[in-house]
This record gives sequence, C-alpha cells and structure tokens, in this order.
Amino acid sequence: ESLVRPVLMRELMGEILRAERVGQKQTLRQVAAQAGIAGYLSEVERGQKEASSELLAAICQALGLPLSSLLALVSDRMAVAEAQFAPAEMSVGEMNVEMSAAA
Repeated sequence: ESLVRPVLMRELMGEILRAERVGQKQTLRQVAAQAGIAGYLSEVERGQKEASSELLAAICQALGLPLSSLLALVSDRMAVAEAQFAPAEMSVGEMNVEMSAAA
C-alpha cells in the first residue's frame, strides 16, 4: 500500500480563504490590513500556519465571510477528501472507532 498524505484542515482553510479573497479582487495587503494581521495572511492562505479562532474571525470579518460559512466549506471539502481514502465498506461510526483506537 502506498502512503497517502492526509488532507490538512489548515490547507483547506487557506485554499478557501484565498479563493474568497481573489474572488473579491482584494490583495493580501488589503485583507491583512483590514484584519490587523500584517504579513501573516499569506502563510495562512498557503496552509503553512495554523490560525487561531481569533485570527480566523478577523480574516473572515475582513472578507465579509461568516466564520460559520468558512467552517462549513472546510467540513464539506474534508468529507470529500476522507471519502476518497476511507475503505468503501466502512461506516462513519466504524471510522470514528478506528481513529479513536489509533490515537
């Protein structure tokens, strides 16, 4: 079996935040200034830094994106990614038990 690198939540958040910013035709500097986070936004968008809930809230506010919408989009994309790598015959409950046992 080949090892597949798991999808990371911070990477999904970064992709979504970047897409939202670009879709609004805003620069990194504009959004970072509105959020009060200087150059940190670039690292968040590239999935290199874990953003605190306060930081995510500030970025979302600067974008006019409800935090709940960001989290829902991340959840949806994570579910798709997990479905690609989970055995087809395993139920969500079984996956949760298996993940708990591995921890």
